[in-house]
Amino acid sequence: MNTPIRVAGTLLALIAGSALAQTTAITGATVHTVGPAGTLENATIIIDGGRITNVGTNISIPAGATRIDASGKIITPGLFSPLGQIGLSEVGAVAGTNDSTQRGEDFAASFDVADAFNPRSIVVAISRIDGVTRAGLTPRASGPDELGNFSHVLSGLGTVVHLGDNPEHVVRHGAVVVANFGEAGSGVAGGSRAAAVQVLRAALDDALDYQRNKEAYDRGDWREYSVSRTDLNALQSVLDRSAAMLFNVNRASDISVVIQLAEEFNIRAIVAGGSEAWMVADRLAAASVPVILDGINNLPGNFDLVNARLDSASILVNAGVTVAFGASAQTHNARLLTQSAGISVANGLTWAQALEAITLAPARIYGVDGFLGSLETGKEADLVVWSADPLELTSYPDQVYIRGDPVSMQSRQTLLRDRYLQTESERPPAFRH
Repeated sequence: MNTPIRVAGTLLALIAGSALAQTTAITGATVHTVGPAGTLENATIIIDGGRITNVGTNISIPAGATRIDASGKIITPGLFSPLGQIGLSEVGAVAGTNDSTQRGEDFAASFDVADAFNPRSIVVAISRIDGVTRAGLTPRASGPDELGNFSHVLSGLGTVVHLGDNPEHVVRHGAVVVANFGEAGSGVAGGSRAAAVQVLRAALDDALDYQRNKEAYDRGDWREYSVSRTDLNALQSVLDRSAAMLFNVNRASDISVVIQLAEEFNIRAIVAGGSEAWMVADRLAAASVPVILDGINNLPGNFDLVNARLDSASILVNAGVTVAFGASAQTHNARLLTQSAGISVANGLTWAQALEAITLAPARIYGVDGFLGSLETGKEADLVVWSADPLELTSYPDQVYIRGDPVSMQSRQTLLRDRYLQTESERPPAFRH
């Protein structure tokens, strides 16, 4: 990754002023709207009150607006990391810094990580200076803890957050309920994929029964269910389709079961991982099941990944499947979204399709595309200013805006870089100011 000099004279010198002004006009850039307007040359974006009030060419700039000259720059929507635990995990190997793992019997589907989100996490700053403005917080399953508490097939509620400084970070609470199939599901269901399917089917059957008999249950009529009452309540949003069920699943045969369950219970399903999703692309398209794909890993790390391939995104998109890029293990490397997109371009996806897969597509999958994911009038002003092609591995944002506010382009990593690049001092690095 390169370390470009910030364009202080034209862009960043006006950042402080734009934060105080009610209206900001960014002019002269090539704007990839990822919307109906497509790509606009020498375009202007007007921002007011955290939203885009106009975007286009030859548009009038309101009197008194702060102008930022972005001539020669590229502007895209903010990037959306749909999977992971940004703000929930600091150091993967230190248990006390991780708040995303579901264990125990009290909360499974209802396990809610939203309240544990730490907007001051060093991972938040690291991610957003690479262009990530929104993230899906997805709880996960893991091995038993030292007290013997186990994870379950259902891992809990997934929530969308923004990574800016505005204190209202939750964008959509409980957007998905996370379930584990395949090898991961087998590991928490007694060693069998079939058992994981049975556990989930029983939970959904019980949630349907609870839905029909809630008044009797509230009166104290005893009923035996396979999951807790809090989980039954959490699953109602899946049954009424206000939330989707996100399945961590890779093998084609397991994905076929997901499609079958979605049809059986009339629920909205999302495939996350999807290494072999390309093998059932037509069925996924027919069932309107989107895929959040790991666009980098095509190595058979386990038997669920045997048929992983780098051109799977293009196969899925050409079949009509909505594809976003993300990986459950990329919490500390959300910046790899652009690498996934770039690899997909080298393997059959168009540049525009790849950009959509890291901006508008994840917003659409999470049901927040009405106000996120593209640069259109009325949408929240999440955007990234680049000096070069954002899908090139060495490209790095000049400036990131979240809800119209420019964010600090510093992180713990950049501060350490700058400190240890000081070579003019004879003092050891630890003694430099």
